[in-house]
Amino acid sequence: MTNIPSDDPVTRLFLRHALATLAYRAGKTVRGTPESYASYKSAPESPSPNQILAHMGDLMDWALTMANGSPKWTNARPLPWNQEIDRFFTAVQRFDDYLESGLPIAWDPARIFQGGIADALTHTGQLAMLRRLSGHKMKGENYSKAQIAVGRVGSDQAPPEPGNEFD
Repeated sequence: MTNIPSDDPVTRLFLRHALATLAYRAGKTVRGTPESYASYKSAPESPSPNQILAHMGDLMDWALTMANGSPKWTNARPLPWNQEIDRFFTAVQRFDDYLESGLPIAWDPARIFQGGIADALTHTGQLAMLRRLSGHKMKGENYSKAQIAVGRVGSDQAPPEPGNEFD
């Protein structure tokens, strides 16, 4: 256990900012990808982007159940690509809504971050790498300048600032 108080407004704000960051980065990674990208595999035994994104949705569902005091893991069956994108952002929104509500955070916030949120950020990087490998390259970005806002956790993210992206 850490010494991070779950009722501290700064803790709640940090978790919400982490979710907004995840939504921004994941949104950029999946935006404009064709259905064929969803099934791409770098090796026969590796997971596809669709399977990875389904796992990311599961991570957000799990993090919410940790926050509300009823931790439960579920392995969802991947939906078609665009539906899976919607499912992921809906799961992030539900978690953010819970944090915004002021309801108690029942689990150690550091464990919630190091588990579901950090893992989803790692998987976002995998999706970006698979996007490049599959021939659907996206531009890099100086994310420290990105227009990330607490509470903006849907797929409707702000576009990159002019001059903030690079090849």
